[in-house]
Amino acid sequence: MVQGNQNLVSCRSDYSYAQRPVALQWEGQRLDIRTVEAEWRAPDGRGFRVSTKDNQRFELVYHELDDEWQITLI
Repeated sequence: MVQGNQNLVSCRSDYSYAQRPVALQWEGQRLDIRTVEAEWRAPDGRGFRVSTKDNQRFELVYHELDDEWQITLI
């Protein structure tokens, strides 16, 4: 698990931030997201389970109060 602002998640944000992730930074590489498999709203932010174009799966959680992403390889 990696946490912090040094791990960026690029999102499509039409009416609010972190509406839909489109790419993430992992181990120094940009990984484009192929599919958002699940998404949920938590009391402190939003969460997504995604798969990348190279078939890796991640859980992305955006903590709104801290303005911070948590990225976990699953």
